[in-house]
Amino acid sequence: MPVIYKLAILSTCFLTALITGLFYSYSCSVNTGLNRLGDTEYLRAMQSINRAILNPVFFASFIGTLILLPVCTWTIYKNEAASMSFYFLLTAALIYGIGVFGVTVFGNVPLNEILDKFDIGSSTTQEMKSQRLAFESPWNKLHFVRTIACLFSLLLTLASVVIRL
Repeated sequence: MPVIYKLAILSTCFLTALITGLFYSYSCSVNTGLNRLGDTEYLRAMQSINRAILNPVFFASFIGTLILLPVCTWTIYKNEAASMSFYFLLTAALIYGIGVFGVTVFGNVPLNEILDKFDIGSSTTQEMKSQRLAFESPWNKLHFVRTIACLFSLLLTLASVVIRL
C-alpha cells in the first residue's frame, strides 16, 4: 500500500480512538457527576457542555473519522476488493456513519437544541423537572448507542490494520 494510505489509516485509527475515548469517558465520568446534580444544575451543566463541545478540536475528530473511514475503505476496495481488511473497514464506516454520526445528528443534537432553547431562569421547579425527564434518559440512551457503535468502529478499523501486518 502507498504511504498516503498508511498515513490515512493511521489517522483514521487515531481519530476514531479519540472520539471513542471522548464518548467512553463522558459515559463513565461526566454522566456520573451530572447524575448527582439537582435539576437546575443538571440542565445548566448540559446546556454549557453542549455549547462547549462545538469546537474545532471536536469537529476535527468527529467529522474527520466520518470522512477518512470511507476514503480508506475505497482505497482498500480499489486494491483488495475481496479482502477481510476491506470488509472490516466497510463495516466500520457504516457503523460509524449510522451509529455514531447518524445517532448524534438525528438524535442527540435535536435534544440538545430543545434543551438550549429552554429558559432555566424563568422556569418553575416543576418545569425544570419535566425538562430533565424529557431530556436525560433519551439523551443517555442515544449516547450509549453511539458509544458502543464508536467502539465497534474502532475495533473493526484496528482489525483491518492488524490483519494486514
